[in-house]
Amino acid sequence: MKSKVARIRIIIFICLSGLVTLSVIQCHTPAKTTKASLLSILDTARHYLNINDTVKYVGASTCMLCHQEIHSSFMHTGMGKSFDIASKTKSSAKFGPHEVVYDSAKNFYYHPFWKKDSLYVLEFRLKYTPYELRNIELSFNDTIYKREQQINYIIGSGQHTNSHIYRVNGYLYQAPITFYTQEGKWDLAPGFSDGFNSRFSREVGLECMNCHNSFPQFVQGSTNKFSGVPNGIACERCHGAGSLHVQAVQLGHKVDTTKEIDYTIVNPAKLSLDLQVDVCQRCHLQGNAVLKPGKSFYDFRPGMKLSDVEDVFMPKYEGMEDEYIMASHIARLKMSKCYLQSLSNGEKSKSLKPYKEGLTCLTCHNPHEDVRSAKDSSFNTICQSCHSEKKNNFCKEIINRRVYLRTAETTEKLNTNCIECHMPKGNTIDIPHVVTTDHYIRIPNKNVDKRKIKKFITLYDVNNPNPSQATIGRAFIQQFASFESDRPLLLDSAKHYFSDASPVDIKKNFSPLIDISFYKLDYQKLLYYVGVETPRYLLDSILKHQDYSNSDAWTSYRIGEAYFQMKDFSNAYSFYKRATELAPYILDFQNKLGVSAGLLGRNDESEKIYKYILSQNPEYVSAYTNKGFLELQKGHSQQAKEDYDKALSYDPDDRQALMNTAGWYIFQKQYYKARDYLEIVIKKYPDDKQAFDLLQKILATVGPQ
Repeated sequence: MKSKVARIRIIIFICLSGLVTLSVIQCHTPAKTTKASLLSILDTARHYLNINDTVKYVGASTCMLCHQEIHSSFMHTGMGKSFDIASKTKSSAKFGPHEVVYDSAKNFYYHPFWKKDSLYVLEFRLKYTPYELRNIELSFNDTIYKREQQINYIIGSGQHTNSHIYRVNGYLYQAPITFYTQEGKWDLAPGFSDGFNSRFSREVGLECMNCHNSFPQFVQGSTNKFSGVPNGIACERCHGAGSLHVQAVQLGHKVDTTKEIDYTIVNPAKLSLDLQVDVCQRCHLQGNAVLKPGKSFYDFRPGMKLSDVEDVFMPKYEGMEDEYIMASHIARLKMSKCYLQSLSNGEKSKSLKPYKEGLTCLTCHNPHEDVRSAKDSSFNTICQSCHSEKKNNFCKEIINRRVYLRTAETTEKLNTNCIECHMPKGNTIDIPHVVTTDHYIRIPNKNVDKRKIKKFITLYDVNNPNPSQATIGRAFIQQFASFESDRPLLLDSAKHYFSDASPVDIKKNFSPLIDISFYKLDYQKLLYYVGVETPRYLLDSILKHQDYSNSDAWTSYRIGEAYFQMKDFSNAYSFYKRATELAPYILDFQNKLGVSAGLLGRNDESEKIYKYILSQNPEYVSAYTNKGFLELQKGHSQQAKEDYDKALSYDPDDRQALMNTAGWYIFQKQYYKARDYLEIVIKKYPDDKQAFDLLQKILATVGPQ
């Protein structure tokens, strides 16, 4: 046991030291360590050593020095081209004066264009309706509003889409339009249609970047701020951190990988089937990811169990068996009888490459090669290596009804096309204009009733058959918060897993109980839970931890919101303050702190907070609106108007900016101008009673003209 500890210490030290000098290593071992004895330690390893978090990432450029051919091939795959700066080379899109997307729900037009070598998206409104535009030439001179936003990054390989990300002082946001390459058209980005267009405010967080990229430099205490972003998925996402492997090579450590495993670097093909699938499903299993306590999206490394870091839940619906989302490859594969039966075969394998005896992603896919370069015949050959006439398990469909594989050169029937029938292509339900292969291998049900009402059954854990009760409960909370806020019964399901029967239970389940009450808008219940402890004790002893998920910061913020809604601005301020201390770069927290400070008469502090927000993100609309209100209170009428105009230049539909602008015109006794803004508010927000009452007073005073 003692020798194993010594080995681990030596290996960890190697990771940290760069080029190793033997004289330094001797300081960490009980006896003199020679190069030969160190190499012996590496030779006798029986588990992957680069799983240890002290092993550092070296970057693809280092890997390329020895693996140039593989690197060159990989960089042309979907993963290799997953993310890059916005350039004409990276973009797969079409451009021109008629490439315009119209959002009828929000009445915005979008036009992508290049200005020299920089990509922009123009958001604008016209004085003409789309119907009127049928008969006239589109002219951007007829705009009544416009905003130009430079695009900094393109996300997506171009096989299916190019989506677009822009950066403001390190904060990353998704632009509202995407180019769909399969149909060759621009349209609203996924999730932006049907009235859900969040325009330029959708945050791109760590979870998203961690799958579409290598390891970004995330700023802790934020939700979407990064100090550095690499360009694309690289070698170490699948092979693990490479510094130990590099140092071993420098020491002359050699392994005949045809006969044994090199434990300085993970080769996914030589992992057990479950660990191999975990490498792939880290990103090819899109769902509701519930992190284990204390874990972050940085913590998973190839060779680990994914369930040690996170559990990924998917909703199960009756009547939705033939529908799937874009990145559901693993979830669909795991539904397949082929996969389930192959598990037992794989466990019996003594091969260095267990997947040869079982079915995993690597059975069909070489991750170093672009899937588009693979021939259909290669996939069908894999199917027919298990299914054949000799084994009496071949296709049972009659000959003249089979789908046959053909080539471009001939119409001759070459072979039964297993993939075409048993893994049919179809549209994904979460991303429009995209067709992918369904990885649920099955005999197709030709009698599926597409009109059948879909009924929610439950959430299920895709990568862990035995999740904890608390994990299941958090999954239901996250499902409501992130995916299905129109399904409040999810919160009732969540509550089942978190008892509040006694003060002891409340203390044990404090954060999830706060979350459930917050999402139910049950602020009295939330503050009842808070009352089990004193607010001061919560601030001093409980809500004080910083982590990548900002969990204590969010709990503090939600408590602050409950106090704010109950008009207890003093306690609201205290909890908002704690939220900003734990997560200073979540600007929504800062904004609510500024509002509560103003309500407590701390206007100087409030103004300082708004200026801080704008120093972080000069496009943050509410900070301009709230700062303008303070300027007006101080008698700085012109500065107030400039702040309101700035807010509306970024969001012409912001309710508070419109209302404050109307108030500014009333203050200036320009009632007709105020009327115009109030009418805009009422048209866009017909439930706004304050705007309606104020408009009636103006009309009663000055009349309709």
